[in-house]
Amino acid sequence: MSDEHQPDPVKRTRELSRPQLPKRFYKEVSIAGREEGNVVLLDGRTLNTPKRNTVAVASAALAEALAAEWDSQKEFIDANRMPLTRMVNAGLDVVGDHRDPIIDELARYTGSDLLCYRADRPETLVRRQGDSWDPILRWAEDTFEMRFVLVEGLMPVDQPGETGERAREVFRGADNVTLSGLHATTTLLGSAVLSIAHWKGRLSTEEAWKAAHVDEDWNFETWGEDADAMARRAQRWQEMQAAALVVGD
Repeated sequence: MSDEHQPDPVKRTRELSRPQLPKRFYKEVSIAGREEGNVVLLDGRTLNTPKRNTVAVASAALAEALAAEWDSQKEFIDANRMPLTRMVNAGLDVVGDHRDPIIDELARYTGSDLLCYRADRPETLVRRQGDSWDPILRWAEDTFEMRFVLVEGLMPVDQPGETGERAREVFRGADNVTLSGLHATTTLLGSAVLSIAHWKGRLSTEEAWKAAHVDEDWNFETWGEDADAMARRAQRWQEMQAAALVVGD
């Protein structure tokens, strides 16, 4: 056999190691209101999680978005392109058995919350941080008695012990699916305060995202945008939008 007909071993290895995606097995996607909540139907059959729990959500808007996600799959079903489904499945299959550790993890963000670490210069950045973050911290204190100590620079500072407990009380009020979304928004924003403010309607998704990127935006305006950083941010923004639907924005 001539070399031109020999298979490329590297290409063949990649093909064999590539995960096999399941083929799309349904034609029609719809939603329906049931006693357990809003469910997604694939050819009239209820969609289930990997652990065979019914995918039922309280929000009709979330159910419609889930249905659109499943309807957007082409020949194969690619879970990497289904952030809503992944978050909802985690809420239904995983969170129930791990609520306390997850709540503890989210509450720990108050110990190093983004909003507490301030620049000491230049004045334009100091002012921008204060204008964006101070009203949210005042809202958190007035609404939930969550008090914070501010610090200039990045050296860690101890926050009042009761602040973390107040955050735990707030997060305990979330159902399992919402808590899955809150885990995503908190980690994406780097702030329990912004995540809670977004969940409770004090901030829109866009406002929370902008507040989380005050420093980065100032750097971009001052020194110019970085293509790699902007690409990562765009990907994270897509995840944030999905998480916002799960939380209930």
